[in-house]
Amino acid sequence: MIDRSAPRKLAAELRAQFEAQGAVPVEPPFLLPAEKLLDLYGEDIRGRAYVTSDPARGEMFMRPDFTVPVVEMHMAQGAEPARYTYAGEVFRRQEENPDRAIEYLQVGYEVFDRADPVGAEAEVFARIAEVLKPMGLKAVTGDIGLLRAAIEGLETTERRKAALLRHIWHPRRFRALLDRFSGRAPVPAARTALLNAPDPMANAGPMIGLRSAAEIEERITALKEDAATAPISEREIELIEALLDVRETVPFALEQLRDLAVDLPAINDAVERMAARSAALEKLGVSLESLVFEATYGRTSMEYYDGFVFGLIAEDRPDLPPVATGGRYDALTSKLGQGREIPAVGGVIRPGLVLDLGGLS
Repeated sequence: MIDRSAPRKLAAELRAQFEAQGAVPVEPPFLLPAEKLLDLYGEDIRGRAYVTSDPARGEMFMRPDFTVPVVEMHMAQGAEPARYTYAGEVFRRQEENPDRAIEYLQVGYEVFDRADPVGAEAEVFARIAEVLKPMGLKAVTGDIGLLRAAIEGLETTERRKAALLRHIWHPRRFRALLDRFSGRAPVPAARTALLNAPDPMANAGPMIGLRSAAEIEERITALKEDAATAPISEREIELIEALLDVRETVPFALEQLRDLAVDLPAINDAVERMAARSAALEKLGVSLESLVFEATYGRTSMEYYDGFVFGLIAEDRPDLPPVATGGRYDALTSKLGQGREIPAVGGVIRPGLVLDLGGLS
């Protein structure tokens, strides 16, 4: 029989530490409406979550994490600013990593703060890093806001920008889109044949599936418009690639990003926000000289992070996931807030991994 007492004891202790720092303890629901998660993340979420059914409420997902229910709770009734903490199980399918746990504990610390978002980012990182300091973990940071800003500044159609933004969290798909939009990759032969046909709908065959004829025609029109659009310039693609290649300690990363911003001015505001966050981290005692920044970090996480991201990892155990992760998710508060939004950032610790690596002593 698996001994669950030690992880639960540690989880309670970690949550108590965050409570002592002013966070309000909350207990989000165990089951989440599938419709809401599918609306947020699309069908891809099914590959990461366990599905069940309730006669009264319909299809439900066993919670893959705590962020969505915490945001819902706050947007419905929370005061501002607010700090929350929680501890409990989450459930993740691990089809690509069958050796990883499908059920494990998380302890979280979330901050909703409109007045000082950058300070909140530094606070969340510093408090989680301080709790785990005895473990000697490597801290890695990133900022998805930089890539978002670079995409929004491209000289191309809004449709192409939207496609790239939608696939930020899927690096292979993102790369394929960049190659296609720049002309580096050829248009698939089947698509070319479809677009060149006098009447593409004539070869559509019987109407099987969820799309209506009108939706299919709209899609064909969009493909034709895209085929007639000029490629994204090679220079812009090279700048995006240079941005994604930034991997340095924070001070050197800032230097590189400021140099890039000369030719990629769309990222200026995001770079200066990173500089302000770095100053806030220093005030909280975080050494920037040993803090790593990777522009690609966080791009395979849940699709709600849209700015600062971080992780704390055991360098000598590459087989293990990060012991702690976190980031900013402002857009999620807008989606769940029914017209309201608030800057929000949070992070989670996995007590089971802490114990697997020797604990906090």
